[in-house]
Amino acid sequence: MTTKTQTQKIFNLSPPSLLAIGFLSFIVIGTLLLKLPISHTGQISWMDAIFTATSAVTITGLSVVNIGESYTHFGQFIILLMIQSGGLGFMTFAILAALSLSPKVGLKQQMMAQESLGQTSLSKVTFIAKGVVAYTIFFELIGAIILSTSFIPLYGIPKGLYYSVFYSISAFNNAGFSLFDNGLSNFYGNYFICLTISLLYILGGIGFLVLMDIKQNKKWRKLSPNTKLVVSTIVIINIFAFIMIWLLESRNPMTLGSMSFGEQAVNSWFQATVPRSSGFNTIDTGSMNNSTTLLTMLLMFIGGGSLSTAGGIKVGTFVILVLCVVAFLRRNDEIRIFNHAISQETTYKALAVAAITGMLIFLGGFIILILEPELDVLDLMFEVLSAACTVGLSRGATGELHDGSLLVLCLLMFTGRLGPLTLAYLIATPKKSRLKHPTANIQIG
Repeated sequence: MTTKTQTQKIFNLSPPSLLAIGFLSFIVIGTLLLKLPISHTGQISWMDAIFTATSAVTITGLSVVNIGESYTHFGQFIILLMIQSGGLGFMTFAILAALSLSPKVGLKQQMMAQESLGQTSLSKVTFIAKGVVAYTIFFELIGAIILSTSFIPLYGIPKGLYYSVFYSISAFNNAGFSLFDNGLSNFYGNYFICLTISLLYILGGIGFLVLMDIKQNKKWRKLSPNTKLVVSTIVIINIFAFIMIWLLESRNPMTLGSMSFGEQAVNSWFQATVPRSSGFNTIDTGSMNNSTTLLTMLLMFIGGGSLSTAGGIKVGTFVILVLCVVAFLRRNDEIRIFNHAISQETTYKALAVAAITGMLIFLGGFIILILEPELDVLDLMFEVLSAACTVGLSRGATGELHDGSLLVLCLLMFTGRLGPLTLAYLIATPKKSRLKHPTANIQIG
Protein backbone atom coordinates (compact mmCIF):
# COMPACT_ATOMS: atom_id res chain seq x y z
CA MET A 1 0.00 0.00 0.00
CA THR A 2 2.82 2.31 0.90
CA THR A 3 4.66 1.48 -2.32
CA LYS A 4 1.58 2.25 -4.40
CA THR A 5 1.10 5.58 -2.63
CA GLN A 6 4.74 6.51 -3.12
CA THR A 7 4.52 5.61 -6.81
CA GLN A 8 1.44 7.81 -7.20
CA LYS A 9 3.27 10.69 -5.52
CA ILE A 10 6.22 10.30 -7.91
CA PHE A 11 4.00 10.42 -11.00
CA ASN A 12 2.03 13.34 -9.55
CA LEU A 13 5.15 15.51 -9.48
CA SER A 14 5.19 18.53 -11.76
CA PRO A 15 6.70 18.07 -15.23
CA PRO A 16 9.77 20.22 -14.35
CA SER A 17 10.35 18.09 -11.26
CA LEU A 18 10.21 14.87 -13.26
CA LEU A 19 12.48 16.36 -15.89
CA ALA A 20 15.03 17.35 -13.24
CA ILE A 21 14.86 13.91 -11.64
CA GLY A 22 15.33 12.30 -15.05
CA PHE A 23 18.52 14.20 -15.84
CA LEU A 24 19.78 13.71 -12.28
CA SER A 25 19.20 9.97 -12.60
CA PHE A 26 21.31 9.85 -15.75
CA ILE A 27 24.10 11.69 -13.93
CA VAL A 28 24.02 9.37 -10.90
CA ILE A 29 24.01 6.21 -13.04
CA GLY A 30 26.77 7.60 -15.25
CA THR A 31 28.90 8.47 -12.22
CA LEU A 32 28.61 4.96 -10.82
CA LEU A 33 29.48 3.40 -14.18
CA LEU A 34 32.52 5.65 -14.63
CA LYS A 35 33.83 4.63 -11.20
CA LEU A 36 33.91 0.96 -12.20
CA PRO A 37 37.47 -0.39 -12.60
CA ILE A 38 36.65 -1.38 -16.18
CA SER A 39 35.84 2.26 -17.03
CA HIS A 40 39.12 3.99 -16.23
CA THR A 41 42.83 3.38 -16.67
CA GLY A 42 43.97 4.65 -13.28
CA GLN A 43 42.79 6.44 -10.18
CA ILE A 44 39.62 8.42 -10.90
CA SER A 45 38.18 10.26 -7.91
CA TRP A 46 34.47 10.53 -7.19
CA MET A 47 34.60 14.21 -8.08
CA ASP A 48 36.24 13.38 -11.42
CA ALA A 49 33.46 10.88 -12.17
CA ILE A 50 30.68 13.22 -11.02
CA PHE A 51 32.06 16.12 -13.02
CA THR A 52 32.53 14.04 -16.18
CA ALA A 53 29.05 12.51 -15.91
CA THR A 54 27.42 15.91 -15.32
CA SER A 55 29.33 17.45 -18.21
CA ALA A 56 28.35 14.56 -20.52
CA VAL A 57 24.64 14.44 -19.62
CA THR A 58 24.35 18.23 -19.87
CA ILE A 59 26.31 18.05 -23.18
CA THR A 60 28.74 20.68 -21.94
CA GLY A 61 32.19 19.24 -22.61
CA LEU A 62 34.19 20.63 -19.68
CA SER A 63 36.55 18.07 -18.20
CA VAL A 64 39.03 17.81 -15.34
CA VAL A 65 40.84 14.80 -16.83
CA ASN A 66 42.00 13.72 -20.27
CA ILE A 67 39.08 11.67 -21.60
CA GLY A 68 41.21 9.80 -24.13
CA GLU A 69 43.83 8.75 -21.56
CA SER A 70 41.95 8.51 -18.25
CA TYR A 71 39.03 6.38 -19.45
CA THR A 72 39.05 3.02 -21.21
CA HIS A 73 37.05 2.32 -24.36
CA PHE A 74 34.24 1.10 -22.09
CA GLY A 75 34.35 4.34 -20.09
CA GLN A 76 34.40 6.41 -23.28
CA PHE A 77 31.41 4.42 -24.53
CA ILE A 78 29.54 5.27 -21.30
CA ILE A 79 30.40 8.94 -21.82
CA LEU A 80 29.13 8.70 -25.39
CA LEU A 81 25.85 7.19 -24.18
CA MET A 82 25.45 10.00 -21.67
CA ILE A 83 26.11 12.57 -24.38
CA GLN A 84 23.50 10.97 -26.61
CA SER A 85 21.01 10.71 -23.75
CA GLY A 86 21.51 14.33 -22.80
CA GLY A 87 21.31 15.48 -26.39
CA LEU A 88 18.14 13.66 -27.27
CA GLY A 89 16.67 14.54 -23.91
CA PHE A 90 15.27 12.42 -21.14
CA MET A 91 11.65 13.05 -22.13
CA THR A 92 12.21 12.11 -25.77
CA PHE A 93 13.13 8.61 -24.63
CA ALA A 94 10.14 8.58 -22.27
CA ILE A 95 7.73 9.52 -25.07
CA LEU A 96 9.08 6.90 -27.45
CA ALA A 97 8.87 4.27 -24.71
CA ALA A 98 5.26 5.24 -24.05
CA LEU A 99 4.49 5.11 -27.78
CA SER A 100 5.76 1.54 -27.96
CA LEU A 101 3.27 0.53 -25.27
CA SER A 102 0.31 2.65 -26.26
CA PRO A 103 -0.87 4.22 -29.51
CA LYS A 104 -1.55 7.52 -27.73
CA VAL A 105 0.45 9.57 -25.29
CA GLY A 106 -1.46 10.68 -22.22
CA LEU A 107 -1.97 14.32 -21.25
CA LYS A 108 0.44 14.04 -18.33
CA GLN A 109 3.18 12.60 -20.53
CA GLN A 110 2.54 15.25 -23.18
CA MET A 111 2.89 18.01 -20.59
CA MET A 112 6.16 16.48 -19.41
CA ALA A 113 7.40 16.39 -22.99
CA GLN A 114 6.20 19.95 -23.48
CA GLU A 115 8.57 21.12 -20.75
CA SER A 116 11.49 19.13 -22.19
CA LEU A 117 10.95 20.03 -25.85
CA GLY A 118 10.02 23.66 -25.28
CA GLN A 119 6.83 23.18 -27.29
CA THR A 120 3.57 25.03 -26.63
CA SER A 121 1.28 22.79 -28.69
CA LEU A 122 0.57 19.43 -27.05
CA SER A 123 -0.62 17.93 -30.34
CA LYS A 124 2.85 18.34 -31.87
CA VAL A 125 4.84 16.72 -29.07
CA THR A 126 4.67 13.14 -30.38
CA PHE A 127 5.59 14.20 -33.93
CA ILE A 128 8.51 16.30 -32.66
CA ALA A 129 9.82 13.54 -30.38
CA LYS A 130 10.01 11.13 -33.33
CA GLY A 131 11.61 13.81 -35.48
CA VAL A 132 14.28 14.56 -32.86
CA VAL A 133 15.43 10.94 -32.85
CA ALA A 134 15.25 10.56 -36.64
CA TYR A 135 17.20 13.74 -37.37
CA THR A 136 19.79 12.93 -34.71
CA ILE A 137 20.50 9.45 -36.08
CA PHE A 138 20.55 10.68 -39.69
CA PHE A 139 23.01 13.55 -39.18
CA GLU A 140 25.25 11.59 -36.83
CA LEU A 141 25.46 8.72 -39.32
CA ILE A 142 26.25 11.03 -42.24
CA GLY A 143 28.79 12.89 -40.10
CA ALA A 144 30.53 9.65 -39.08
CA ILE A 145 30.74 8.49 -42.71
CA ILE A 146 32.24 11.81 -43.86
CA LEU A 147 34.73 11.99 -40.96
CA SER A 148 35.82 8.40 -41.56
CA THR A 149 37.28 9.43 -44.93
CA SER A 150 39.79 11.55 -43.00
CA PHE A 151 40.27 9.57 -39.77
CA ILE A 152 40.71 6.11 -41.36
CA PRO A 153 43.73 7.14 -43.51
CA LEU A 154 45.29 8.69 -40.38
CA TYR A 155 44.58 5.98 -37.78
CA GLY A 156 43.52 2.84 -39.65
CA ILE A 157 40.05 1.30 -39.96
CA PRO A 158 39.19 0.31 -36.33
CA LYS A 159 40.47 3.45 -34.61
CA GLY A 160 39.46 5.67 -37.53
CA LEU A 161 35.86 4.46 -37.40
CA TYR A 162 35.82 4.82 -33.62
CA TYR A 163 37.04 8.42 -33.79
CA SER A 164 34.55 9.18 -36.57
CA VAL A 165 31.56 7.93 -34.55
CA PHE A 166 32.73 9.58 -31.33
CA TYR A 167 33.34 13.00 -32.86
CA SER A 168 30.17 12.90 -34.95
CA ILE A 169 28.02 12.25 -31.88
CA SER A 170 29.98 14.71 -29.75
CA ALA A 171 29.77 17.42 -32.45
CA PHE A 172 26.09 17.08 -33.39
CA ASN A 173 25.09 17.09 -29.72
CA ASN A 174 27.29 20.15 -29.14
CA ALA A 175 29.08 18.25 -26.39
CA GLY A 176 32.64 19.22 -27.29
CA PHE A 177 34.28 16.15 -25.73
CA SER A 178 37.58 15.28 -27.38
CA LEU A 179 39.79 12.21 -27.13
CA PHE A 180 42.91 14.37 -27.50
CA ASP A 181 44.35 16.47 -24.68
CA ASN A 182 44.52 19.60 -26.86
CA GLY A 183 41.06 19.31 -28.39
CA LEU A 184 41.21 19.46 -32.18
CA SER A 185 44.36 21.59 -32.34
CA ASN A 186 46.17 18.78 -34.18
CA PHE A 187 43.71 19.18 -37.06
CA TYR A 188 43.77 22.96 -37.46
CA GLY A 189 45.20 22.45 -40.95
CA ASN A 190 42.75 19.72 -41.96
CA TYR A 191 39.98 21.77 -43.57
CA PHE A 192 37.78 18.72 -44.17
CA ILE A 193 37.64 17.69 -40.50
CA CYS A 194 37.23 21.27 -39.26
CA LEU A 195 34.40 22.15 -41.65
CA THR A 196 32.59 18.81 -41.18
CA ILE A 197 32.58 19.09 -37.39
CA SER A 198 31.60 22.76 -37.69
CA LEU A 199 28.63 21.84 -39.91
CA LEU A 200 27.55 19.12 -37.45
CA TYR A 201 27.42 21.35 -34.40
CA ILE A 202 25.77 24.17 -36.36
CA LEU A 203 23.01 21.78 -37.51
CA GLY A 204 22.62 20.44 -33.98
CA GLY A 205 22.47 23.97 -32.59
CA ILE A 206 19.90 25.36 -35.03
CA GLY A 207 17.01 23.48 -33.46
CA PHE A 208 14.93 20.51 -34.53
CA LEU A 209 11.78 22.57 -35.13
CA VAL A 210 13.73 24.76 -37.54
CA LEU A 211 15.15 21.74 -39.39
CA MET A 212 11.68 20.21 -39.68
CA ASP A 213 10.19 23.47 -40.93
CA ILE A 214 12.92 23.85 -43.58
CA LYS A 215 12.40 20.27 -44.76
CA GLN A 216 8.64 20.71 -44.97
CA ASN A 217 8.37 24.17 -46.56
CA LYS A 218 11.75 24.63 -48.31
CA LYS A 219 11.00 28.16 -49.62
CA TRP A 220 11.88 31.18 -47.45
CA ARG A 221 8.47 32.87 -47.71
CA LYS A 222 6.73 29.72 -46.46
CA LEU A 223 8.92 29.31 -43.38
CA SER A 224 7.57 30.19 -39.95
CA PRO A 225 8.66 33.47 -38.30
CA ASN A 226 10.59 31.43 -35.72
CA THR A 227 12.60 29.63 -38.42
CA LYS A 228 13.32 32.87 -40.26
CA LEU A 229 14.42 34.53 -37.02
CA VAL A 230 16.72 31.69 -35.95
CA VAL A 231 18.34 31.13 -39.37
CA SER A 232 18.87 34.82 -40.18
CA THR A 233 20.19 35.62 -36.70
CA ILE A 234 22.61 32.69 -36.62
CA VAL A 235 23.93 33.60 -40.08
CA ILE A 236 24.43 37.25 -39.11
CA ILE A 237 26.07 36.45 -35.76
CA ASN A 238 28.35 33.80 -37.27
CA ILE A 239 29.55 36.09 -40.06
CA PHE A 240 30.09 38.99 -37.64
CA ALA A 241 32.00 36.78 -35.18
CA PHE A 242 34.04 35.25 -38.02
CA ILE A 243 35.21 38.66 -39.25
CA MET A 244 35.89 40.01 -35.76
CA ILE A 245 37.88 36.99 -34.56
CA TRP A 246 39.96 36.97 -37.75
CA LEU A 247 40.76 40.67 -37.31
CA LEU A 248 41.47 40.37 -33.58
CA GLU A 249 43.63 37.23 -33.73
CA SER A 250 45.34 37.46 -37.14
CA ARG A 251 48.50 38.95 -35.59
CA ASN A 252 48.49 36.81 -32.44
CA PRO A 253 51.34 34.28 -32.89
CA MET A 254 49.81 32.04 -30.21
CA THR A 255 46.55 31.55 -32.16
CA LEU A 256 46.13 32.54 -35.84
CA GLY A 257 49.28 34.58 -36.42
CA SER A 258 51.48 31.67 -37.51
CA MET A 259 48.90 30.15 -39.88
CA SER A 260 48.52 30.54 -43.63
CA PHE A 261 45.72 32.65 -45.11
CA GLY A 262 43.48 29.61 -45.70
CA GLU A 263 44.15 28.19 -42.24
CA GLN A 264 43.34 31.54 -40.66
CA ALA A 265 40.02 31.67 -42.52
CA VAL A 266 38.97 28.12 -41.58
CA ASN A 267 40.02 28.43 -37.93
CA SER A 268 38.46 31.88 -37.57
CA TRP A 269 35.19 30.38 -38.79
CA PHE A 270 35.58 27.41 -36.46
CA GLN A 271 36.29 29.62 -33.45
CA ALA A 272 33.44 31.97 -34.37
CA THR A 273 30.83 29.20 -34.52
CA VAL A 274 32.12 27.07 -31.62
CA PRO A 275 30.89 29.33 -28.76
CA ARG A 276 27.28 28.71 -29.76
CA SER A 277 27.65 25.62 -27.49
CA SER A 278 29.95 23.12 -29.15
CA GLY A 279 33.04 23.45 -26.96
CA PHE A 280 35.63 22.20 -29.47
CA ASN A 281 38.78 24.20 -30.17
CA THR A 282 41.39 24.23 -32.93
CA ILE A 283 43.42 27.04 -31.32
CA ASP A 284 44.54 27.60 -27.75
CA THR A 285 41.56 29.34 -26.15
CA GLY A 286 43.69 30.46 -23.21
CA SER A 287 46.05 32.33 -25.56
CA MET A 288 43.37 34.46 -27.20
CA ASN A 289 43.41 38.22 -26.72
CA ASN A 290 41.17 39.57 -23.97
CA SER A 291 38.97 41.27 -26.57
CA THR A 292 38.41 37.96 -28.37
CA THR A 293 37.75 36.25 -25.06
CA LEU A 294 35.09 38.81 -24.17
CA LEU A 295 33.45 38.41 -27.60
CA THR A 296 33.50 34.62 -27.14
CA MET A 297 31.79 35.00 -23.76
CA LEU A 298 29.00 37.05 -25.37
CA LEU A 299 28.55 34.38 -28.06
CA MET A 300 28.39 31.68 -25.36
CA PHE A 301 25.73 33.64 -23.49
CA ILE A 302 23.57 33.96 -26.65
CA GLY A 303 23.88 30.27 -27.59
CA GLY A 304 21.95 28.57 -30.38
CA GLY A 305 18.36 27.82 -31.34
CA SER A 306 15.59 26.57 -29.06
CA LEU A 307 14.82 22.85 -29.00
CA SER A 308 18.40 22.12 -30.03
CA THR A 309 21.54 20.65 -28.53
CA ALA A 310 22.91 24.17 -28.00
CA GLY A 311 22.97 26.08 -24.73
CA GLY A 312 22.87 29.76 -23.78
CA ILE A 313 19.77 31.90 -23.55
CA LYS A 314 19.05 31.02 -27.24
CA VAL A 315 19.04 33.32 -30.25
CA GLY A 316 15.26 33.79 -30.13
CA THR A 317 15.53 35.16 -26.60
CA PHE A 318 18.38 37.45 -27.61
CA VAL A 319 16.53 38.86 -30.63
CA ILE A 320 13.34 39.49 -28.63
CA LEU A 321 15.34 41.41 -26.02
CA VAL A 322 16.92 43.54 -28.76
CA LEU A 323 13.55 44.12 -30.45
CA CYS A 324 12.04 45.02 -27.07
CA VAL A 325 14.63 47.79 -26.64
CA VAL A 326 14.11 49.00 -30.22
CA ALA A 327 10.33 49.06 -29.79
CA PHE A 328 10.66 51.10 -26.60
CA LEU A 329 13.03 53.64 -28.20
CA ARG A 330 10.69 54.01 -31.19
CA ARG A 331 7.64 54.17 -28.91
CA ASN A 332 5.99 51.28 -30.74
CA ASP A 333 2.94 49.66 -29.15
CA GLU A 334 4.03 46.15 -30.09
CA ILE A 335 7.13 44.16 -30.89
CA ARG A 336 7.12 42.88 -34.47
CA ILE A 337 9.22 40.38 -36.39
CA PHE A 338 8.61 39.37 -40.04
CA ASN A 339 5.18 41.06 -40.00
CA HIS A 340 4.14 39.18 -36.87
CA ALA A 341 3.63 40.57 -33.38
CA ILE A 342 5.42 39.10 -30.36
CA SER A 343 3.07 38.39 -27.47
CA GLN A 344 3.60 39.95 -24.06
CA GLU A 345 3.96 36.48 -22.54
CA THR A 346 6.82 35.67 -24.93
CA THR A 347 8.52 38.95 -24.04
CA TYR A 348 8.23 38.20 -20.32
CA LYS A 349 9.60 34.72 -20.96
CA ALA A 350 12.63 36.13 -22.80
CA LEU A 351 13.29 38.59 -19.97
CA ALA A 352 12.99 35.80 -17.40
CA VAL A 353 15.38 33.50 -19.28
CA ALA A 354 18.03 36.22 -19.65
CA ALA A 355 17.65 37.45 -16.06
CA ILE A 356 17.77 34.00 -14.46
CA THR A 357 20.75 32.95 -16.58
CA GLY A 358 22.54 36.16 -15.71
CA MET A 359 21.86 35.70 -12.01
CA LEU A 360 23.12 32.11 -12.10
CA ILE A 361 26.32 33.22 -13.81
CA PHE A 362 26.84 36.03 -11.29
CA LEU A 363 26.14 33.82 -8.29
CA GLY A 364 28.32 30.97 -9.57
CA GLY A 365 31.14 33.37 -10.45
CA PHE A 366 30.90 35.13 -7.09
CA ILE A 367 31.22 31.85 -5.18
CA ILE A 368 34.11 30.55 -7.29
CA LEU A 369 35.98 33.85 -7.01
CA ILE A 370 35.77 33.46 -3.22
CA LEU A 371 36.95 29.84 -3.37
CA GLU A 372 39.75 30.50 -5.91
CA PRO A 373 41.26 33.91 -5.03
CA GLU A 374 44.64 33.07 -6.58
CA LEU A 375 43.32 32.43 -10.12
CA ASP A 376 42.70 35.00 -12.85
CA VAL A 377 39.26 36.62 -12.78
CA LEU A 378 38.74 36.47 -16.55
CA ASP A 379 39.71 32.79 -16.67
CA LEU A 380 37.31 31.92 -13.86
CA MET A 381 34.37 33.87 -15.28
CA PHE A 382 35.01 32.26 -18.67
CA GLU A 383 34.70 28.79 -17.09
CA VAL A 384 31.57 29.82 -15.17
CA LEU A 385 29.87 31.18 -18.29
CA SER A 386 30.92 28.12 -20.27
CA ALA A 387 29.39 25.83 -17.63
CA ALA A 388 26.15 27.79 -17.14
CA CYS A 389 25.57 28.01 -20.90
CA THR A 390 26.66 24.35 -21.40
CA VAL A 391 29.33 25.31 -23.94
CA GLY A 392 32.43 23.49 -22.77
CA LEU A 393 35.13 25.92 -23.92
CA SER A 394 37.89 26.38 -21.36
CA ARG A 395 40.89 28.63 -20.80
CA GLY A 396 42.54 25.89 -18.75
CA ALA A 397 41.31 26.92 -15.32
CA THR A 398 38.89 24.01 -14.78
CA GLY A 399 41.70 21.51 -14.13
CA GLU A 400 43.11 23.79 -11.41
CA LEU A 401 39.91 24.18 -9.40
CA HIS A 402 39.25 22.67 -5.98
CA ASP A 403 36.40 20.21 -5.43
CA GLY A 404 34.11 22.91 -4.05
CA SER A 405 34.50 24.99 -7.19
CA LEU A 406 34.00 21.92 -9.40
CA LEU A 407 30.77 21.20 -7.56
CA VAL A 408 29.60 24.75 -8.30
CA LEU A 409 30.35 24.20 -11.99
CA CYS A 410 28.39 20.92 -11.86
CA LEU A 411 25.37 22.76 -10.47
CA LEU A 412 25.71 25.42 -13.16
CA MET A 413 25.90 22.79 -15.92
CA PHE A 414 22.86 21.00 -14.50
CA THR A 415 20.73 24.15 -14.22
CA GLY A 416 21.96 25.32 -17.61
CA ARG A 417 20.83 22.13 -19.30
CA LEU A 418 17.62 21.97 -17.30
CA GLY A 419 16.84 25.44 -18.54
CA PRO A 420 16.33 28.62 -16.54
CA LEU A 421 12.57 28.64 -17.12
CA THR A 422 12.18 25.03 -16.05
CA LEU A 423 14.26 25.84 -12.98
CA ALA A 424 12.01 28.80 -12.20
CA TYR A 425 8.88 26.63 -12.53
CA LEU A 426 10.58 24.01 -10.37
CA ILE A 427 11.21 26.33 -7.42
CA ALA A 428 8.21 28.61 -7.76
CA THR A 429 4.51 27.80 -7.98
CA PRO A 430 2.77 30.38 -10.18
CA LYS A 431 -0.47 31.77 -8.77
CA LYS A 432 -2.88 33.96 -10.66
CA SER A 433 -4.83 36.55 -8.75
CA ARG A 434 -8.14 38.07 -9.81
CA LEU A 435 -7.39 41.13 -7.71
CA LYS A 436 -6.24 44.11 -9.79
CA HIS A 437 -3.96 46.71 -8.23
CA PRO A 438 -3.47 50.39 -9.09
CA THR A 439 -0.57 51.20 -11.41
CA ALA A 440 2.61 52.46 -9.72
CA ASN A 441 4.87 55.03 -11.35
CA ILE A 442 8.39 53.62 -10.87
CA GLN A 443 11.34 55.67 -12.13
CA ILE A 444 13.56 53.74 -14.54
CA GLY A 445 17.01 54.88 -15.67
